Amino acid sequence: MIEVFTDGGARGNPGPAAFGFVIKRDSKVIKEGYGYIGIATNNVAEYTAVIEALSWLENRFPKADLVLYLDSKLVVSQLVGVYKVKNSKIRDLIFNIRTLEVNFGQISFRHIPREQNKEADRLVNQALDAQIKN
Repeated sequence: MIEVFTDGGARGNPGPAAFGFVIKRDSKVIKEGYGYIGIATNNVAEYTAVIEALSWLENRFPKADLVLYLDSKLVVSQLVGVYKVKNSKIRDLIFNIRTLEVNFGQISFRHIPREQNKEADRLVNQALDAQIKN
């Protein structure tokens, strides 16, 4: 089982935005990733984090079972089909996620409190801080 912690954030909404993810296997960190994505909404940054994590995993752990943890209840609810998605940009991002999902075994999306997602949040802020310094 591979655990994936993702986060996205924007300073302003929209504003400068970034993503971060932490991938763990057997409770050990095997990959941390983050990046600046330009001016975007918080939701776009959240979805981008999921896409980036799945993209990193797809060729390295094909058919693996994944649990993705997000602190955005809205994004989790949209990904599991509880909430409809009206925004076309978000629909495109979800389509990208669905395309990546076929490379894996079972995937579940779980909402966690922000306190349990500090590692991914730290990476988001690291990407944003680095961009602001430049």
